[in-house]
Amino acid sequence: MNIAGAPITWGVCEVPAWGHQMSPDRVLSEMRQIGLTATEFGPPGWLPSEPEKRAEIIARHDLEAVGSFFLAIMHDPDSDPVPDVEKELDAFEVAGGSCLVLAADSGRTNYDDRPVLDEAGWSTLVKNIDRIAHACERRGVDACIHPHWGTMVQNVDEVRRVLDNTSVGLCLDTGHLTCGGADVVALTRTYADRVSIVHAKDVDTSIANRLIAGELTWGEAVRAGMFAPVGQGDVDFAAIVATLDAAGFSGYYVLEQDIMLTREPAAREGPIANARASLEALRAFDIPR
Repeated sequence: MNIAGAPITWGVCEVPAWGHQMSPDRVLSEMRQIGLTATEFGPPGWLPSEPEKRAEIIARHDLEAVGSFFLAIMHDPDSDPVPDVEKELDAFEVAGGSCLVLAADSGRTNYDDRPVLDEAGWSTLVKNIDRIAHACERRGVDACIHPHWGTMVQNVDEVRRVLDNTSVGLCLDTGHLTCGGADVVALTRTYADRVSIVHAKDVDTSIANRLIAGELTWGEAVRAGMFAPVGQGDVDFAAIVATLDAAGFSGYYVLEQDIMLTREPAAREGPIANARASLEALRAFDIPR
């Protein structure tokens, strides 16, 4: 089992005013402390945008690069997302990374609401997803769609629509899919051969149900503790891992427990404890081959 870290597990997020943002040096060093060997790049600007500097800081912590979570507006016919994708792929060539985790940006500043797409918008979205997937393929990178609350691909029917009408892979984000109304185990069985990467987050469904009902915004639900360390919520990771193993999945499981911080944690405290718990739980689900 290949297991990597994501900076959001340490509260690092692209949303303005999300909370206290820990430094790359501390986050990456803590990933190594618990035994992780790879990381996603995190939100734009957290790591240096210059490819060489980005590569240097990752190498300094003896980590490999998995790739990046990449927001792109793909439903607007007047906006071409491919040039920005190509710039990110330039950084991949220098800093490493094999997976572009693609989210369908709504154009809003946070994940608390989104516009509604008409058929023309859906046609544009699907075409642009395939254009990006083909651009990535030409450069040896795997593009996958990340179902994400507050983006244009949020709910399970939207996920199916994208997968059934494009060639893009799937980022199996167990938390966002749960919030989007999916039976994650059933969806994994249906699309196991399309899964490029797993974002492993456990979910307290009592809080997720309040989000789905409109009682909480995304930010409020995260602050309330909607996401838990792997094994401490309601996601059936044993079934998911077994299904992917049977399908021959060899990609990364990325520890991704969305949290918000109000301050810098004391040394050896804070997110590192949850990340270590998730890592140990996920390893326990691994099936010897």
